[in-house]
Amino acid sequence: MKPASKKSWILKQRPASVPNRDDVDIVEVDIPETLEGQVLIETTYFSLDPAIRGWMSDTPSYLPPIGLGDPIRASVTGVVVESKSPNLSVGDRVYGTGGWETFCTGPAEYFSKIPDDVPFPDHYYLNIFGAVGLTPYFGLLSCGDIQPGQTLLMSAAAGAVGSIGGQIAKIKGLRVVGLAGSEDKCNWVTDELGFDACINYKTCGDLETAIRSACPEGVDVFFDNVGGETLDAALLNLNKDATVVFCGSISTYNSSEPVPGPYNWWQVLARSVTVKGYLISDYVPRFGEGQAQLAEWVQAGQIQFKEHIVDGFDNCLDAYNLLFEGKNTGKLMVKV
Repeated sequence: MKPASKKSWILKQRPASVPNRDDVDIVEVDIPETLEGQVLIETTYFSLDPAIRGWMSDTPSYLPPIGLGDPIRASVTGVVVESKSPNLSVGDRVYGTGGWETFCTGPAEYFSKIPDDVPFPDHYYLNIFGAVGLTPYFGLLSCGDIQPGQTLLMSAAAGAVGSIGGQIAKIKGLRVVGLAGSEDKCNWVTDELGFDACINYKTCGDLETAIRSACPEGVDVFFDNVGGETLDAALLNLNKDATVVFCGSISTYNSSEPVPGPYNWWQVLARSVTVKGYLISDYVPRFGEGQAQLAEWVQAGQIQFKEHIVDGFDNCLDAYNLLFEGKNTGKLMVKV
């Protein structure tokens, strides 16, 4: 039965730094009428991603900013409670674009049905079969055009995207060096995930020198999730005709002052580097292909991944800020 109201985390004001309850807070509102072509979803899980921080600001981006007073946009899983679309039925389990809400109303095309016969839990569609797995899959194989024998430098290597990306590169025959922020994270990606090396950027001293030591033959592909000083250090270790896949810049998302451009940007010219801005949304028509291959690798035990699931809708903001404290231990989600 359709409820009368829902709880939503809404954007009250644009954060100056790490979001707090003055910026983002819970309200209870009436559930709107489900219009023709729309569905009402009861949310079961929603995703906590660094990109959401950018959508909270009013800086131009690949998606419009979240409007003040609007729910925080996010990837979700859920169950169809009401449908005014021929493409989805009541009871269908789905994943797609919704928000930090107990119930989401939106166009049916924003959601995809989870096949009834898949042997995986629904929240995998916010992780390995969602943007977390598909981002490194297409980012490396298509955007980065990785080749056997190359050296990949993966920033945020113990994060959800980086850890899966490094394993994909190993499957494809690359030497993989990671960057992570603790010895435990470095040990995990080398001992359990099969990375060839991992640099603790917090204790290694000069990062440029540490990368050079770990990549004595240089870096052919740098997968950049971080930006900032990490990008600067990587630029000085790139081989001629290297590729930088620019996927994210979490080191600067909460900056309150203008962020200077990379000091070593001239290396792009000096080494004939190709820099590619990369959005997973460009590959939506190929998601089925990526999900099928990732499922095969998961079932064969070739890819491992971690999940950090926080229970409780009300804990969402505190859970989200774990991303900026480096305290999440895998793909971060809230179980509603």
